[in-house]
Amino acid sequence: MVREDGKRNFVLREEDGTETSVFSGSMPRQAALKAARRLDPAGSEDNAQANATEIRLREKGTDKVHIFDAWAWTSDAPGDKPEWMEGEITKGNVSKKGIEHLDE
Repeated sequence: MVREDGKRNFVLREEDGTETSVFSGSMPRQAALKAARRLDPAGSEDNAQANATEIRLREKGTDKVHIFDAWAWTSDAPGDKPEWMEGEITKGNVSKKGIEHLDE
């Protein structure tokens, strides 16, 4: 279901089928990147990608489940960061594996 601002809502599905957090984005990848930043971060991107976690996002209003490999890592904040930002930030990345359709 597309909102008036063009964004769609995606619900994070656990392995047992329960749905927890809602992420929004104009594309599934945008929502998956937001979800990836909530993972436990590794020390570097190389270590994080080696330990990728599968995440499943169901698009609200449909039976589509978008499946991604996701990983997160910590990095130094940019030099021109605002005062409120901490010195270390979490970054994330995803790789799409496919789409499944629910039978429910």
